[in-house]
Amino acid sequence: MILQIRKGVAEDLPQVLNLIKELAAYEKAPNEVVVTIDEMTNWGFGKDKVFDFFVAIENDRVIGLALYYFKYSTWKGRCLFLEDIIVTEPYRGKGLGKKLFEKVAKVAKMEKVRRMEWQVLDWNEPAINFYKKYPSHLDGEWINCKLTDKELVSF
Repeated sequence: MILQIRKGVAEDLPQVLNLIKELAAYEKAPNEVVVTIDEMTNWGFGKDKVFDFFVAIENDRVIGLALYYFKYSTWKGRCLFLEDIIVTEPYRGKGLGKKLFEKVAKVAKMEKVRRMEWQVLDWNEPAINFYKKYPSHLDGEWINCKLTDKELVSF
């Protein structure tokens, strides 16, 4: 396997979006992905940049992704949120998730954030077991809340 882990570039976005759709299908929500390449280009590389990402590449093909952004905690200050680690199905179990996770953790360390956070679905045993390999805290106490764009129109 000729593999490279590197910072993502705009040209990766079509393949990145395919990985995101693969994850959505795995998470039983294939119709939830509505983001476009143009939006991702703006939010990842434009004046409204909000995220960064690493990709795992094999022979010019994106086979893995770790997407993250910075957030602010009123208790801790600046934090890093790991939105997703995605490894395309045929490449899972080969250590790519570990490499991607540790790349993001090094960014968190270098940026001196006070906390690195992520979420995992309570039924996703492979992911839960993956994260348990690290000295991390899997918190079952907090409940995730959200308003979708359709719900926000009422405000």
